[in-house]
This record gives sequence, C-alpha cells and structure tokens, in this order.
Amino acid sequence: MAPRFWSWCHRSAWPRIRPPLASNNTPTLRFYQQFSTQEKTPQICVVGSGPAGFYTAQHLLKHHPQARVDIYEKQPVPFGLVRFGVAPDHPEVKNVIHTFTQTARSDRCAFWGNVVIGKDVTVPELREAYHAVVLSYGAEDHRALGIPGEELPGVLSARAFVGWYNGLPENRELVPDLSCDTAVILGQGNVALDVARILLTPPEHLEKTDITEAALGVLRQSQVKTVWIVGRRGPLQVAFTIKELREMIQLPGTRPLLDPKDFSGLGGSVKEVPRPRRRLTELLLRTATEEPREGEAARHARAPRAWGLRFFRSPQRVLPSPDGRRAAGIRLAITRLEEGGEAARAVPTGDTEDLPCGLVLSSVGYKSRPIDPSVPFDPTLGIIPNTEGRVVDVPGLYCSGWVKRGPTGVIATTMTDSFLTSQQLLQDLKAGLLPSDPRPGWAAIQALLRSRGVRPVSFSDWEKLDAEEVSRGQSAGKPREKLVDPREMLRLLGH
Repeated sequence: MAPRFWSWCHRSAWPRIRPPLASNNTPTLRFYQQFSTQEKTPQICVVGSGPAGFYTAQHLLKHHPQARVDIYEKQPVPFGLVRFGVAPDHPEVKNVIHTFTQTARSDRCAFWGNVVIGKDVTVPELREAYHAVVLSYGAEDHRALGIPGEELPGVLSARAFVGWYNGLPENRELVPDLSCDTAVILGQGNVALDVARILLTPPEHLEKTDITEAALGVLRQSQVKTVWIVGRRGPLQVAFTIKELREMIQLPGTRPLLDPKDFSGLGGSVKEVPRPRRRLTELLLRTATEEPREGEAARHARAPRAWGLRFFRSPQRVLPSPDGRRAAGIRLAITRLEEGGEAARAVPTGDTEDLPCGLVLSSVGYKSRPIDPSVPFDPTLGIIPNTEGRVVDVPGLYCSGWVKRGPTGVIATTMTDSFLTSQQLLQDLKAGLLPSDPRPGWAAIQALLRSRGVRPVSFSDWEKLDAEEVSRGQSAGKPREKLVDPREMLRLLGH
C-alpha cells in the first residue's frame, strides 16, 4: 500500500467526537437529529481489534453522536494483523495504528483485551448486554494443503511463520529449522513474497525493525540460499502486487530466477488486461527476458542468494527424508490452464516434478473459525453468512472484515467493508429494528468477567505495555521489542 494512503489516513484521524454544533442549519446536526430519543445512547460492542474492528468502531462513533462502543480482543494487545501480520520491514503500513489509537482514546470507546469471546463470555451474553454486536475477529487459521506428508517436521503454514517473526503469542515457541539450502513457498500472494523476503533479507537490514529478537537470532543462523515461490497457475494470475515484486527484484544480495519460457506468448495478452495487472506482468516479463543492465548484472553475479517463481505447479505430496523424520522435498503436479485471464483454472497434465527442499511453507490462504455455537458459520466459505454485514437470521448481530467476506483485499478494502457494515447497523437503529430498552453494556460484562476470574486489559494498560516495548527496543536502536508472552504482559500490569 502506498505511503500516501496511510498519510491520508493519519491526517484524517479524528481525536475526539465533537458535540453537535449549535446551529440547526448545519448538516452535522441535521444528521444527528435523525436519531430518536430512545436511540440516544446505543450500547454497541465489536469483537476483534484489527482493522475491521477499529474501522467499524470509528465509523459508528463518527456517525452517531451518542453511541458507546466497546472493543473486545482475545490478545492482551490491540491492532490484530497490523501488529501481527504486516511485515516488519513495512513500517509505513503500520502508521494506521495512530488512527486506531485516536479511536480507542475517544470518551465513548473502550478497548478490553485478554477476553476470549466464546469462552470467557458467550455471544448470547454480549447480545443481552448490548443493543448490537459486530463480529470482526478476522481469519485466525490457515487453509490446509490436504496432501500426504503435510504433517512432517519442516512443513509450516506461512501464517505461523509470519506470526513467529511478528511476535504473535501463539507462535512464540515455533522454532523453524533454517539449516537447509532450499525453501519452497506454496502460493503466489503478498504473504508468500513477505515470507520469501524475510527469509532472504540480510539480517543486518532487519535489525532496526520491530521483528522479534528471537526470530532475528534464528535468521542470523539461516542456511537458506534459494527460495522457490510456487503457483498452480501462470504469470497472468499471480496474486501479489507490483510493490512486493519490486522489493523482491531489488532485494540486496539476491538474484531472480525466472524461466523465459513461462512468459512466451504473453506479449499480446498483456495489452488487454487492466492497468495494474499489465504493469505487474510487464515487470515480470522484463525481469525474465531482458538482459540486466551492467551494474545489475554485476550485483546478480555476486549475489549469494536467489529466489524464483515456479508456475503451473500444484503440490501433490511432501517427500520425506530417507529416515522419514522430516520433509526433504515436494512432488508437484504440472498443470495447464483452462480458459484464460484471472479466472483461468489449473488442471493437472498427468506429469509431475520433484523439487528437493528442507522447508515447505504453505501460503494458500487464511480462514476464519466459528466463534460461538449460537453464531451461524459456513465452513466451506469460511465466513459468517450475512447480507451486507447483517448476520442471517440473527437480528442485532453483524459482521465486518474477513469473517464477513473472506480473507481477501488489503487494509483499505477492509476499511470500506467495515464502514458499510456500520452503515447497515445505523440504518437498523434509525428504523427501530434494534432493541429500544436500555442496555448495561460493559457494566454487565465486567461483572461476568470478574465472577469468572478473567482480568481484562484496558487501552491505558496497553499504553503501559507499549511504553515498555519502546523502552526495550531503544537500547538496540529498534522502534520496539515486542512482548510475546501474555503472562509477562499481565505480570507487568500487576494482574
């Protein structure tokens, strides 16, 4: 995502919801007057504090003068995939945290971390305490490959690997074995390129980022020299964007390995595709088929590491080492495309290819999990069935973000999607479709949590943890050293 977008997000952040203006002629006050007396203090809760959760809360607070919004999060810390998913060498994308912080500091918003919805508190209990509940908890699982050998040591999900180097508590004990020469990443999206880039970036270039010290220590010892990024389809169907591709092409100490034969005949097709896809494919074509310029050629000749794209390959089986104790390669089915364009389907030709490697990283997509037996869930699509964010057959229950539409798009896509869900909720409120009786909101949930021995983490608590992380990072010249153990976090807070 271009830094310009994030700087716009930061500039447009609103530090406090302003009270209605005095004049009845202002559009702001006319909008506020649409809400009846019984709607003056709607209690709304949002489950999940990633981009979907915060953007939903932001829109609700901005467009209703009295709404109170509580954001619940299972981690002790906020910001979801912005903290745990965005690559450490992409700090500009994390600038959106400034906007989310302003939202959380609103007098009508509260963050409550360390609360697992579906376990510590049920969704029916939330619905009883609030006028409306929005589920924005994202996609916290990965799609399995479903092939033999997937369970072998040396096979990891890209999601777990990303969580490990970004300090996600549940992945803190992962110890990737990087003693092999070759790694294979299955999937050709931005996450796949993030993982390849982190594997191949000289560790000294990561030392001033917020990557965890534990991950940096493992990467310093890495023996990985070659990374293959494998996709079922062809160059016209890759899911990564041009920014991530440029970063790979310009990555210090590496050279690209692209087979010109994969790009034969693409020249004519490129002219017919939309501009973003055309620019991306043209860059791939130039990299694969043109002789590098003199300085670039010398850089490639000296490069100790390499990365490559393998097209028209679908994973069939992880191959074990002779003793059967770990992954030693992967068998790929060679494919061809039926139909054309971005909707082209890959079908096997019957031929296979064995690719030796000591590490297999699966990056074929994230998926959501069901959160509570009372909430409908489509296991095939991995989403909560909904109509424009309204959960099907459950009045007063809404969803936004990946759990609403599936794990697609960038943070800006989630922003638009979350605003739309918020609009539907406000329309229902205005139409009298939500409960009109007073609801206790946080007061009721606080009593439940206390009775169950759960100690929630407030946003001011998070700011203490934030200050501790920044302090720990300063000595190493890093923006922060992330806390990765929830027990340590709670201990620092005196919980």
